[in-house]
Amino acid sequence: MAQPLLDLRFLTSASAAGQLGVCHAEVAFVGRSNVGKSSLLNALANQKQLARVSKTPGRTRLINVFLTGPDRWVVDLPGYGFAAGPASERAAWQAMIEGYLRGRRTLRMVFVLVDAEVGPTKLDHQMFDWLRETDLPFRIVATKADQVKPSRQLAQRRDVAAVLGLHPGDIAWVSSAKGTGIQELRREIADILAC
Repeated sequence: MAQPLLDLRFLTSASAAGQLGVCHAEVAFVGRSNVGKSSLLNALANQKQLARVSKTPGRTRLINVFLTGPDRWVVDLPGYGFAAGPASERAAWQAMIEGYLRGRRTLRMVFVLVDAEVGPTKLDHQMFDWLRETDLPFRIVATKADQVKPSRQLAQRRDVAAVLGLHPGDIAWVSSAKGTGIQELRREIADILAC
């Protein structure tokens, strides 16, 4: 792929993994509501309106599939945690996320997004534990890195990594607004999907 992910385009939405077809390889993005999943997808694709961005948490309510290259998918899952909508609907999103993550044999990596400024929350830790228990490969991406004060950048990276039992370099630090880390993450995703 000469220009990885820059050909990303919307393919389909589904309310259950069983409604999705087959593909050669896919990666998924998951994270708390309002962590910036849609903004990150737009930055990775270098498009402004590929994924719908909203200030209201929980606007992504379906499994949204984006196609890149020959038969490769990037999947945007509904956010967990606080979201606008009825409790029964939010519970259905959790089942939808788990069903997707358990049911896709072509899933190569789950990118778990955490807020760089806030750090991992209790809900994020629950997601990490669940992914470990189900033996799914995942990579942590700290979004909104531009919102961490420059004087706190190094300390915040160390603090977030320490809470997760990782080295700061094990976490992808990105800013959709400033473009920080986007090219590197784009290449990493393209390499995973190329397998």
